[in-house]
Amino acid sequence: MSHVGGGPVGREGDRGAALGLAASSPSELIQQVERGFSFKAFHSLETKSGLPGNTLASLVGIPPRTLARRKSKGKLSPDESERLLRLSRVFELAVDLFEGDNAAALRWLTAPRKALEGNTALAYARTEVGAREVENLIGQLEHGVFA
Repeated sequence: MSHVGGGPVGREGDRGAALGLAASSPSELIQQVERGFSFKAFHSLETKSGLPGNTLASLVGIPPRTLARRKSKGKLSPDESERLLRLSRVFELAVDLFEGDNAAALRWLTAPRKALEGNTALAYARTEVGAREVENLIGQLEHGVFA
């Protein structure tokens, strides 16, 4: 299914909004990922999503001791930044699905879904393949296709 027009999946300018990023193009966003995001990006998603920091860190694959080091250093690694961006993208799409209601989006993201084999959308989004499936599910729901 292709997304033509201004649907949420096609809005390039919105990528990273939940992280407090201001990339004007995909290439600028790629450069930011390769440099590693500021720890502020992690904190921004934690605040906007309402997810506890330890839960968010677990979903991004950052062990507690590493998280403490990243916080004191003020910077995430490129791999951690990419995983954080992937999670923020799924969160942003869910918020769009729920018309800006962050709490409703978080409830949807943290409840088991039949369409995701009983997993939560956030757990599924830990991998790129899983995140794509969650994005597809959100797209189906936006278009009235209930899975």
